[in-house]
Amino acid sequence: MDDVIIVGAGIGGLTLGLALHAAKIPCRIFESAAEIRPVGVGINLLPHATRELAALGLEADLAKVAIATGDATFFNRFGQLIYQEPLGCAAGYEHPQFSIHRGDLQMVLLDAFHARAGADRLNTSHHCTAVEQDATGVSMHFSDGPGGASRTTVRGRVAIACDGINSAIRKQFFPEEGEPRYSGVNMWRGVTRWKPILSGASMVRAGWLSHGKMVIYPIRPIGADGLQLVNWVAEIETPTYRKRDWNRQGALDDFIGAFADWHFDWLDVPAFIRAADSVLEFPMVDQDPLPRWSFGRVTLLGDAAHPMVPRGSNGAGQAILDARALTTALSVNNDPVAALSAYEKQRLEATTRIVLTNRTNPPDAILREVFQRTSDRPFADIDEVISRDELVALSEGYKRIAGYSKEALRG
Repeated sequence: MDDVIIVGAGIGGLTLGLALHAAKIPCRIFESAAEIRPVGVGINLLPHATRELAALGLEADLAKVAIATGDATFFNRFGQLIYQEPLGCAAGYEHPQFSIHRGDLQMVLLDAFHARAGADRLNTSHHCTAVEQDATGVSMHFSDGPGGASRTTVRGRVAIACDGINSAIRKQFFPEEGEPRYSGVNMWRGVTRWKPILSGASMVRAGWLSHGKMVIYPIRPIGADGLQLVNWVAEIETPTYRKRDWNRQGALDDFIGAFADWHFDWLDVPAFIRAADSVLEFPMVDQDPLPRWSFGRVTLLGDAAHPMVPRGSNGAGQAILDARALTTALSVNNDPVAALSAYEKQRLEATTRIVLTNRTNPPDAILREVFQRTSDRPFADIDEVISRDELVALSEGYKRIAGYSKEALRG
């Protein structure tokens, strides 16, 4: 009855479980899937997120399965270098920026939660259907899967929805919200075993959305064969898309034509794409920011609270920051309703700014500026197109809004 009930065992839910356990706040996690498997592709943990995971004692475990990202490098679609800057520890941060397979990150979090809190504190095959509350707690209603017949009810002190962009709890409180908002950009994603590209720790962004854009970065260290596991994302503006599904297979012929002539001295992009084991397809979607997350003893966290288009390497990181803020609020407030309200007050405005900025001026706005100023043609000298001061300002401006400027992390 005194447990915090966490709905969802993704990045946000597991991080919250670990943070609550460290704060000696009992919790239980309920996950819809029958088995937690390492699904997905690559994601990035920016220094503000790795700082929180380091505080939970996870940095060494992450370093074993991730890449400490060393630089961000921007090119046009002709393979010409636009801008490069150091990242993570190479940029003077106390903690690294990690590029990692989402499944590897989830397994690090899951193993730590099982070891510290106990496997009995995580329950699978519990699909949340609704939440009710009264003066003493919450009643969580679960089935054994979407449309499942078996029904159970679990009581707890408060409920935290960490069940993603299609959150059942979010829909309960905002029934008229509608489907996720499509950005106009569809993504195809994959991982390819490939020799190290550029520095071997580079996050590469190239091209622009109207003609095809690529994001490429390694997510697992070099193996015995001398190859890394390299994540890639192909992004193209198109009105055609289907509902997001982590497991939907994509077709090469739907997008590879946009990159057919991307043969650079640092990478043969079509050959690199074709070498992928499989391709997944996702629409780039988010939701308009909500006016509130907390309703008495119930609140939202991560993608359930603030789904954002993945153009700032920041979705998982913001869920991790949510988990720290919520744990602190529950630790210092005896009244759970006041705690959830304090958490919302700290995090809602900050994440709203990031959701809106990811739509308009994420880090890859650098590519947009060069694309527009050159009319999508090769340049003779990048300094004649855009000054380094402008490039730095675009990059540093996003870091400040997203909360991971070096000044912010020193505070």
